[in-house]
Amino acid sequence: MKIKQLVICILLQSLFFVSCSQKINCDQLSLNFTSYEKALAEIKSAQFKIKESVNTSKSSWIKNASYFSCNGETGFFIFETAKKKYLYSSMPYSIWLEFKNAESLGSYYNDKIKHNYIFTLSK
Repeated sequence: MKIKQLVICILLQSLFFVSCSQKINCDQLSLNFTSYEKALAEIKSAQFKIKESVNTSKSSWIKNASYFSCNGETGFFIFETAKKKYLYSSMPYSIWLEFKNAESLGSYYNDKIKHNYIFTLSK
């Protein structure tokens, strides 16, 4: 009887650990962020339908660029330089695809993304 109880206890602990360690689905992601750091961390750790990065090695100042979308239509764009991380929201997937395929990532960013799709923190 004690072995059976021990097995049940171990199984319950395993199920609890697995359920707690799973990533949050993007549909459950809170959009009321109070800091950019928290927003970046939660977005990067959530499960999205589309989660893509682009090779930025051809850019002299862009160190990383990623796109995260729940619905395949709009999503979050995270853009990193050596000094700062930028977060944009509601950016169309089509803009992401054009950015990924642009001759110059920096020029495309400046012309089509910068000052558009602004991410706003909650108060």
